[in-house]
Amino acid sequence: MRIIAKRLPPDQLISLLLTMFEALGDPEKNCSRAATVMINCLLQERGGVLQEKVPEIVSVLRSKLQEAQGEHILPAAQHSVYLLATQHCAAVVSSLLGSPLPLDSHTCMLWRALAVEPRLAAQVLGLLLEKMSKDVPFKESRAFLLGRTPDRVATLLPLSATCALFEVMSTPAAGPAVLELYPQLFVVLLLRVSCTVGVQLPRNLQAQERRGASPALATRNLEPCSSAVDTLRSMLLRSGSEDVVQRMDLEGGWELLRTSAGHEEGATRLARAMAEHAGPRLPLVLKTLACTHSSAYENQRVTTTAFLAELLNSNVANDLMLLDSLLESLAARQKDTCASVRRLVLRGLANLASGCPDKVRTHGPQLLTAMIGGLDDGDNPHSPVALEAMLGLARLVHLVESWDLRSGLLHVAIRIRPFFDSEKMEFRMASIRLFGHLNKVCHGDCEDVFLDQVVGGLAPLLLHLQDPQATVASACRFALRMCGPNLACEELSAAFQKHLQEGRALHFGEFLNTTCKHLMHHFPDLLGRLLTTCLFYFKSSWENVRAAAPLFTGEHHPLPRPHAARQPRLMPPLHRVPGAALGAQAAAAGGPGPAHCGAPDPAEGPGPRGADEGC
Repeated sequence: MRIIAKRLPPDQLISLLLTMFEALGDPEKNCSRAATVMINCLLQERGGVLQEKVPEIVSVLRSKLQEAQGEHILPAAQHSVYLLATQHCAAVVSSLLGSPLPLDSHTCMLWRALAVEPRLAAQVLGLLLEKMSKDVPFKESRAFLLGRTPDRVATLLPLSATCALFEVMSTPAAGPAVLELYPQLFVVLLLRVSCTVGVQLPRNLQAQERRGASPALATRNLEPCSSAVDTLRSMLLRSGSEDVVQRMDLEGGWELLRTSAGHEEGATRLARAMAEHAGPRLPLVLKTLACTHSSAYENQRVTTTAFLAELLNSNVANDLMLLDSLLESLAARQKDTCASVRRLVLRGLANLASGCPDKVRTHGPQLLTAMIGGLDDGDNPHSPVALEAMLGLARLVHLVESWDLRSGLLHVAIRIRPFFDSEKMEFRMASIRLFGHLNKVCHGDCEDVFLDQVVGGLAPLLLHLQDPQATVASACRFALRMCGPNLACEELSAAFQKHLQEGRALHFGEFLNTTCKHLMHHFPDLLGRLLTTCLFYFKSSWENVRAAAPLFTGEHHPLPRPHAARQPRLMPPLHRVPGAALGAQAAAAGGPGPAHCGAPDPAEGPGPRGADEGC
């Protein structure tokens, strides 16, 4: 047979091959077996001249596999595809990618045949990665009804390549090739997962999914994001990262990656699992991820930023000398057009406080500049970037050098004050808790300009002890305890420490009475300012806070004081002042009365925009 194969003219070679393919279905098993031997001999000896005929040969092989019944035919067909691929790998891969989806079991077996030899498997995996990245992952098709959000529909080539990757990597023999291409496979598949979240199948494939697959079809989920997640999971298993897969299984990370609402958290958990169980793989993975900050797809930038941000939450960044490259990657994304990316950048920078706390001082100026910039992000009064900046600053302020913090301390204190009365509970809690941390780092070294902010914050903090959200009230307890030492009044500080301990029941009236007595005795010149601030809360949308405001003003009874002749007369309790005189009295205290006060800016929430600044 080899003599025939070598001497057969090229124009007769394909005719003989096609004849042998027909013989594969011969009911006489010996004839069928003889045909398989001849086919493989012809391909081995003369396959090099058949490049143009590869699509036809692969198509005939697939069709004959579906018709023939002999057990020997499938291994023979697999060997035929393998022989062709050793000579025309790109052509075989392209031909198999043209197979209809979902893949039938015979096509799956042909893909697996390409993984039996490590060098060929690596070549096939590389080609599939190229095919996956070459085409756009989806196309937007607007629904018939105007005004509806455009649907994202998966394109076929990347979807087929994803399914093919799964089949090739499901073969144990593909292990060495997967290890060789670990960083490229991991990054491309992670990007594939991110840009297919919420993407639909083409309509013809949706109809097939609804009808149910026939027994000859593979049972894998064809939904674009799920198929990408399954392939990424398969890649990690084949490369020896079983612990990463197990961690993700236990934490539900794979399911989170599949959903729009949970995808960001899924990427975070994947990074955490990689840092813990696959640390040595990360340097090359990060090198491959370096260029993704300029991806045209917003979802990909969000996913990779979430992944990088979480790595800084682990000491692996320092142990593997990845810290500088991670900070550089995040810095490149600080001006991204997507708010979620900018928010995750700040989260990653703040994670340095957990992963490498001893490095915070070194990078303090860079970290503080990024966080303070985040406070001023965009025009949205409830910017998620600003919220992340407040949460991050609360973690970092205790670790940076005091002189690095000092230059921005006043700006931060002023910038976060409007959030004390935000409509959103998360903003109230974060801003108030950050205010407490700022006071804590200033103990014993509080400058006058910052002390002015501390005093201006007393009334909002005291009133928000009655906030309807327990977490906000708890933040106020913490902030007031931290403010106490900076007020240089031992009695007031002791009262805060005594009454505002976490877990202790608070009798608000009794506490307010004690506090006001100390304020009147030690800070008589501030009473007008405190009372003016309280006026804004008379119209607060929170019932308990609104009720606390007149109670607070009513506690300020004038007390006999030394040198009274040289001090301005204190106001009587506001709840006893007739309404017509209220405006005049407030003006005498240093601010306009309620008749002249405009409504609070809705952007700043239902409370005062800057209570200590007047109207």
